Amino acid sequence: MTIHNNHAGEEPVAPVLELSKVSKHFAGVQALGGVSLRLFAGEVHALMGQNGAGKSTLIKVLTGVYQADQGEMRLGGKRINARSPLDAQHLGISTVYQEVNLCPNLSVAENIFAGRYPRHGVAGAWGIDWARMHRESAAMLARLNLNIDVSQTLDSYSVAVQQMVSIARALSISAQVLILDEPTSSLDDEEVERLFVVLRQLRAQGMAILFVTHFLDQVYALSDRITVLRNGELVGEYPAAELGHTALIAAMVGREMLAPTAHAAGPQEGVGTQQPVVLQARGLARAGHVKPLDVTLHRGEVVGLGGLLGSGRTELARLLFGLDQSDAGELAVNGTTVTMDSPVQAIRLGLGLCPEDRKAEGIIGELSVRENIALALQARQGLWPCISRTQQAEMAEYYVKTLGIKTHNIDTPIGQLSGGNQQKAVLGRWLATKPSLLILDEPTRGIDIAAKQEIMNEILVLAKEGMAVLFISSEMEEVVRVSDRIVVMRDRAKVGELPGGTDDHAVYAMIAGQA
Repeated sequence: MTIHNNHAGEEPVAPVLELSKVSKHFAGVQALGGVSLRLFAGEVHALMGQNGAGKSTLIKVLTGVYQADQGEMRLGGKRINARSPLDAQHLGISTVYQEVNLCPNLSVAENIFAGRYPRHGVAGAWGIDWARMHRESAAMLARLNLNIDVSQTLDSYSVAVQQMVSIARALSISAQVLILDEPTSSLDDEEVERLFVVLRQLRAQGMAILFVTHFLDQVYALSDRITVLRNGELVGEYPAAELGHTALIAAMVGREMLAPTAHAAGPQEGVGTQQPVVLQARGLARAGHVKPLDVTLHRGEVVGLGGLLGSGRTELARLLFGLDQSDAGELAVNGTTVTMDSPVQAIRLGLGLCPEDRKAEGIIGELSVRENIALALQARQGLWPCISRTQQAEMAEYYVKTLGIKTHNIDTPIGQLSGGNQQKAVLGRWLATKPSLLILDEPTRGIDIAAKQEIMNEILVLAKEGMAVLFISSEMEEVVRVSDRIVVMRDRAKVGELPGGTDDHAVYAMIAGQA
């Protein structure tokens, strides 16, 4: 058995939980390939990797949602095989998810004891022992330094408190291993620190904690060791103190980080920044989502948002487009200060957004290509006058031809098209509104190479014709290839700007805090 030494001079100890050479395939696609993981008592272990690295699949194997195709899992030295999340809980493995998955209409105490309420009498014949349940729930929360009325419904408390209740429930089943899957994504800085105080206490009490996050600063604030996955495979396991920001990012993205060749504190002096300002944000923020930042977008300019998953890129796009409302700062469009409180207002002000999740937020699969392309223009005009079918057809035919959308005809349901052609149709929808600013959030995700190149070329053409473009992509090579400037984000905050022509090493270096 692999051994681990927590501190110099201590006897080697065995892992509480150990996965050895675990593999999982889905329809011929390798989600995990021979991954190993060790969790020790009294430590916080960060699991890191980019989107698609295999973190979620590994957690689902750990918690019994998926069964591994190969490999083994041992808990306390004994081989186990969790067949379901309930089975995993009985074994002593508990999970707290990004989204609180409790019952908001039930009381705090009922949520903690759901499915196993203490009862009066022989075999519980006299009903639920409410006094005992309230007393034990309060005691569990007190262990987490939380003193609240456990008889109140869960939805009467903040998300941060609800996360603490989730942890209390996990601990109430005598968990040996606590898995935290993005627990801080909806918390502000103060709430994060409060959670970390609790997790440090649990660590001191001997709990083995697996911490999954996209926030680099949080990894180093809390973690003792780090395991990195990439493309479903194990990159390595490292003591957190020996793996710096730059080395961690290099392990996640699969390349050595070079020192930045050039960077600038402000925008590049070029054609784009000499053009009129389309949008300007000053101190724009939303608590728990985006920290106060400044950003300026000019006519005819492509501005890339560089950052790892969870850096706040999509959250910023949603603020600019009115999908979420800011609670600090100000926003000006074409020189006029506005309160962006809805997407309809954004459309009327000349903004367009191709969202990250095109299937859930971009297309309406049952409607035709024609109807999907006409949607945004109709929204800008209001319910009346309706765009006639003839006008819809002319518009759709134009963009099908211009963007090379492959479809049997414009009345084909858009859900029947390939991902790349769906994305082109969503792009056509926004071009039909003739926006002054187009926000593209992962416009090339999940599409083939040829379609990707066509969309990238179209972005450059649009900018040349005078449109401002805010471009977001997880593929850093795409960002640096098309951008006149790059706004770099980390942990929900803007950390700097780089000029066009910068290579991706410089972007990663700035993310790591090296630049």
